[in-house]
Amino acid sequence: MILSVHLLLFFCCGLSLAQLQNDSQTESYISQTEFAAMKERLEVVENLLKDSKTRQVNYENQIAELRRQSTVNVMFTAATGGNGPIGPYNTATTLIYRTVITNIGSGYSPYTGIFTAPVPGFYYFTFFYHAGGEHVVALGLFKNDQLIVMITDHASNYDTADNGGNAAFVQLQKGDQVYVRMLANSHVWGSIHQTTFSGFLVTPM
Repeated sequence: MILSVHLLLFFCCGLSLAQLQNDSQTESYISQTEFAAMKERLEVVENLLKDSKTRQVNYENQIAELRRQSTVNVMFTAATGGNGPIGPYNTATTLIYRTVITNIGSGYSPYTGIFTAPVPGFYYFTFFYHAGGEHVVALGLFKNDQLIVMITDHASNYDTADNGGNAAFVQLQKGDQVYVRMLANSHVWGSIHQTTFSGFLVTPM
């Protein structure tokens, strides 16, 4: 009888110890699972923060670039200079406007007569001439090797002087060149005030 009681007590105690051990393992498993879930959520938050910082940096860089572009000033005006006829020549000749009046951005070269775009954008160009009436006038505004617009006037025995001009908006990439070419057998009158070439940046791209 006493042995049976002892066996019963031992059995009950064994069950209690086993139950406690199982409860402890369950709590440990739940704790590990919660920790893993928290770690995963933390990694997600860290990635979101990194993405947010990257987007913020990109946004700030874009704003800085737009501000830099909006403050770019490019403009020039130059005249041929001299006081006499230029041409006519047997071949087409790029007019060199040697008297520089304005050259902000240093895009125009008085040595070559060529404007080189320092930044991409939309530009506005004008060119005017004064000439005698005894020879043909034919001037073209060129972008690289492409003719954009022209000025022409025929020769006349009774027309002693001519004046004319033209203008164009031109889209340029950085490094594109714009210049005025006097076609073969054409001429203009060199002057510091009348035969001019001008341009400016309207809006950067």
